[in-house]
Parts: sequence; structure tokens; C-alpha cells
Amino acid sequence: MEKMSRRSLLLGAGAAAATFVVGGCDRQARQDGDEPPAYTFLNPEEAAFIEPAVARLIPSDETGPGALEAGVPTYIDRQLAGTWGAGEQLYRQGPWQTAKPELGYQLPFTPAELFRNALRTLSDEFRRADHGSFGKLTVEEQDAYLKALENAPRDLGGVPSDVFFESLLELTIEGYFCDPVYGGNKDMVSWKLIGFPGAYANYYELVDQHGIAFARPPVSLGEDASGSIHVHPVRLVSPKGR
Repeated sequence: MEKMSRRSLLLGAGAAAATFVVGGCDRQARQDGDEPPAYTFLNPEEAAFIEPAVARLIPSDETGPGALEAGVPTYIDRQLAGTWGAGEQLYRQGPWQTAKPELGYQLPFTPAELFRNALRTLSDEFRRADHGSFGKLTVEEQDAYLKALENAPRDLGGVPSDVFFESLLELTIEGYFCDPVYGGNKDMVSWKLIGFPGAYANYYELVDQHGIAFARPPVSLGEDASGSIHVHPVRLVSPKGR
């Protein structure tokens, strides 16, 4: 995980994510008085890692809200609880062996199994080390821990730590830039940040107007006439290599 500014991450990832979306520590986790989200898949120990981890992968700063404020853990939870998490379209007949990266995903686990095994191992490690949880570490310690998962691969219950990190990062970016109908991108914060208009049904009245700024607020696939968004549990895009 090379050091880079949040703005460059968002501009780069947002440009790629926008082509699909239409078709740190405990004290940072929530604002005072906020109710903890209700998860379908993640148990409390797993959420205690996921929430501060996504907050470090896309932190909030002067440019806008981060992954935690955008509801990324909810997006991850719903994906893992759904048919994608169950490996509905995943080939699972083996052989299971180490292969070149270009040959794609080679593990026997569904996405839900991959996260559950890895997160269980991480929880056990923190318990043995008397840290309590990932969220109890300082921001600097959290960053170093995530970098070690990515750059110093080790076994997490049969899951290579770099594969787990890559999967977590991928889901974090997806959840930050997805249509809010899928549970992430709360209040369309990332779309507002990068100036993405969302899912307007038509632009007929603008066809012959060239060189003007499109100043309308973003629109979600799931908005009704009142502007309310109805959350949909199905995965928006299929990740590369899975």
C-alpha cells in the first residue's frame, strides 16, 4: 500500500468506479450519539476490525467524509451476506493450487468464507497479543498493520493475508463509490466529491447545449419520486479475478 494522498486515491478510483456505478481506531469509528449499524453477516468481533480498517483505507479529511461515514461497512456486510458472498457464480471444483496472478482466484473459499476465516484469525491474534482489537491501536499502528498484511504475506486461516487485504481494499473502494442502493456511498458523498451525476434517466433537454457545467445533484438508481433511496442487497459489479 504505497503512501498516497486521499485526494489522488479518490480521483483515480472514482474515475474507474464511475463507469460501473450506474449500470481508524474506536474513537474515530462513529460520531457521538450515532447508533451502531445492524449487520447481517459481520459479528461484533469482525465489525471491530472492518470498521476502523476501512476508515484507514479511505479516511475522512478536509476533502470530505471517509469510508466509514459513507457506510462502507454496511456495503461489505450486505455483499458477504448475499449471493456474491456465497460464491454463486464462483467456480469451486479445484484443483486448488498456487498459480500465477493472471490465472485469477485460486482459493477454495467463497468470499464469505474468505473473510470469515481471515477475520477469525486476526481476532485470535489480537486477543493473544492483549491488544483487544484492531480499533484499539493508534492510527500509525493501524496503518503499519494493514501494510504488513499487504506486503508481508502470512497465513490467515488458509487465506494469504495479501489476498485478504486486496479483497478488503477492493470492497472498500466499491462501497465508497457504488450507487447508494447497494448500501454504501451514504448521501452520495463520493459522487458529490468527484462530481459524478449518477443515474439520470435522460438528458434530452441538454443534448444541444454544449460547454455548460452539469450542476444537478447526483441521483441514485433507487430513488423514488420523494428522493428516498431503497437499498438493494445484490452486488453491483463483479471483482476482477473472482
